[in-house]
Amino acid sequence: MNEARKIVVEEVDAVEAPPKARVESAAETFERKRDYLEGFLAQQPPPVSGGEPGGALYEAVIDALKEIYDPEIPVNIYDLGLIYGVDVTADGHVAITMTLTTPHCPVAESMPGEVELRVGSVPGIATADVDLVWDPPWDPQKMSDDAKLELGML
Repeated sequence: MNEARKIVVEEVDAVEAPPKARVESAAETFERKRDYLEGFLAQQPPPVSGGEPGGALYEAVIDALKEIYDPEIPVNIYDLGLIYGVDVTADGHVAITMTLTTPHCPVAESMPGEVELRVGSVPGIATADVDLVWDPPWDPQKMSDDAKLELGML
């Protein structure tokens, strides 16, 4: 049942040349690009509500968090990576999920209260709730590049 395969060879005198590329003048290229980009450049980003990342209220909460420093490490808790989540509702309620560097941190009892007070004092915030979690555990990879630079880790 072994059938031999046969290769057919065909000799040709010439091969048809492929079509040449079209060369445009600078004026044609410029006009085409202007038309192409006209609608794109006129677009505006959709408006962001205050509670979404990029919104005024959300950014004010982040700024308040950046004013709170870990007493043992000279870096704010936001850049240190201790803040896992910030949720701001339209009615001014903030829910913050955070951790600490270790469960045995000396400020384990006072830090969540300080975060709640600072964030609650932001204009436009009605209430602030802080949820202290230990999973996932904090590690130095959660720090921002600014924090790593400050601590000489970069």
